[in-house]
Amino acid sequence: MLCDCVKYHKYKCCNVDWSVVSSGAATHRNLRCSIKLTYVYGRGRNNISTMKKKYKSRRKTVVFVGESGNGKSTLISLVERLYDVKSGCISLDAIDIRNYNLKWLRQQIALVSQEPILFKDTIRRNIIYGKQEDTTEDEIVAAAKLANAHNFISALPQGYNTHVGECGAQLSGGQKQRIAIARAIVKDPKILLLDEATSSLDAESEKAVQAALNQVMVSKTAIVVTHRLTAIRGSDTIAFLRNGVIVEKGRHDELKKIANGAYASLFSHHLNHSI
Repeated sequence: MLCDCVKYHKYKCCNVDWSVVSSGAATHRNLRCSIKLTYVYGRGRNNISTMKKKYKSRRKTVVFVGESGNGKSTLISLVERLYDVKSGCISLDAIDIRNYNLKWLRQQIALVSQEPILFKDTIRRNIIYGKQEDTTEDEIVAAAKLANAHNFISALPQGYNTHVGECGAQLSGGQKQRIAIARAIVKDPKILLLDEATSSLDAESEKAVQAALNQVMVSKTAIVVTHRLTAIRGSDTIAFLRNGVIVEKGRHDELKKIANGAYASLFSHHLNHSI
């Protein structure tokens, strides 16, 4: 059984309708992964915290930063159609994502979140979940090594055949996150969504995993939500969200030079607290 209890309760409290309509039939053989976001999404009856965003990305890494509660994770959920926009649209290669076959759309996407969802199954089966083609043992191990997970897996008595328990209860938060990253690497998606994907890792593990993710993201369209400087600096574009609106957009070296800028202030804050 898919362990989605955390997400269920999170969005139930926000009165979110999970019943997305799956009537689209479109697929795309040569997907270019050009994503355009133009939407309004309101939580609650009175559309409190309405968000408006416009952004376009094609085979680039776009990082969204900002304080908590400004819509960064909502954006990730909308791209993978956990729920739909109230107005506007999210388009993939100039086609509204609601017109794509839902199963096909999600096959093009891999998500790594700060609350990884694992099956009550073995580590091996959790890593290969979502992969359409057969996966070799070498591919599984290679992905685990890139995710900095192979050593802890190998140290377990049952290795890759270890059962993770209900909701991955037998593993630590960092271990679950590394397995989720290995799953994303094995799947080799066209679109990679990372929502605080290294938040549960220590500094040394994060550095190694981020280096691997940077390699993976080179040939993909990646949308990243993070506050970690290691993930921010190497991105193609940084977008700062405030009250659901992009108030600054550019590269790291450009934004940090803006006097009294939102990103510059955030960057300075993180530097001061990392010393």
